[in-house]
Amino acid sequence: MSLNHYQVLGVSATASAQEIKLAYKRLAIQFHPDKHGGSTQFEEQFKAVSAAYQVLSDPARRASYDHQLRAAVLRADEAHRQQQYRAQGQHVYGVPMPTPQPLRTRRPAGSTERHYQTISKRRRKFTRRDYLLTTGLAVLLLLFIVSVKVTMDHVTAVSNYEDGLRAYAGRHWSTAHGFFSEALHFKPHYKEALQRRGEIEQLIYRNYKAARNDYRGALAEAEAPKDAAVLLYRLGQCQAELAQKDSAQRSLTHALALDSTLSGAWLARGELRLFELLQFEGAITDLSAGIRQRTAAGQVTSSKYLTYRGLAHYKLRDFGAARADYREVLVQNPKNGQVHFLLGRLAQQEGNSAAACEFFRRAIQLGYLYAGEALQQNCL
Repeated sequence: MSLNHYQVLGVSATASAQEIKLAYKRLAIQFHPDKHGGSTQFEEQFKAVSAAYQVLSDPARRASYDHQLRAAVLRADEAHRQQQYRAQGQHVYGVPMPTPQPLRTRRPAGSTERHYQTISKRRRKFTRRDYLLTTGLAVLLLLFIVSVKVTMDHVTAVSNYEDGLRAYAGRHWSTAHGFFSEALHFKPHYKEALQRRGEIEQLIYRNYKAARNDYRGALAEAEAPKDAAVLLYRLGQCQAELAQKDSAQRSLTHALALDSTLSGAWLARGELRLFELLQFEGAITDLSAGIRQRTAAGQVTSSKYLTYRGLAHYKLRDFGAARADYREVLVQNPKNGQVHFLLGRLAQQEGNSAAACEFFRRAIQLGYLYAGEALQQNCL
């Protein structure tokens, strides 16, 4: 009777992998043909040891082999049990029965039945309808996920924007800036949040570059012409502060083309033309339009822009118009030392040295120290 693999290696059926490995090494050294002068007997034993180790060292093959051993034992037990119930001393016509042979109900199993065979899985075939349904469900699921995210982002952004507005109204600029930034995190193109944050950057923090970027982002989302005009006006102010003169003039001009009643844009462009572009006639036109619109709206005329217009008249040597603007400023604020100094320069240009010196002295008395140099050069 042939030995099984465990018997070949001399280990039990419950031996560990380490025990099997050690037994194999010991027997391989013992039966190696080189140690026995190439004896065929030891060569066969060496091959048997190698074959046994190849099976038992592989967990999957060992499990399969163990199953086969158990099945063989069960078959032997079944055959033995059936033979026990056969009448061993049965005679036919006084002739004893031949020695019973093992019962065979079928031909011996072939080599293909002695090991487990992998059952090939039947590949399912998807029809075009199945693909369409799968694609449709995937698209619907994706749309649902996107819609939920967009909705949640919108709700969160609006909530943060409203909190920011309350902080903005209470002049808590840092808190408002934080809320607007959080709103823009969830909704990057939120026009109102961009505009409000830009105003804080421009008017409070003086960070004109950041404000310019926010205004540009809000401008891309603006639909109403008046909203776009206000954003262009703010953008032009930032560009002027960043010494981008031509860009500032284009932005302010575009703002006035969209809304000609925007007095702030008139005044900002007039200031830009006066001090940066040296376009004095255009500056007078813009400043006059802005002052006129503010007066028509019932607002007090700003002494700053009256002073600017007077200075533009002075640059064009229209001294009468310049004096009228300066005197109107003094009506509003008689203690304006700068305007007294400008009136002194005006009198100096007209050849009235006494009046010029008097205006310079008043300017110094009112705290405008820049008049001191003019007084020393012309009146002492």
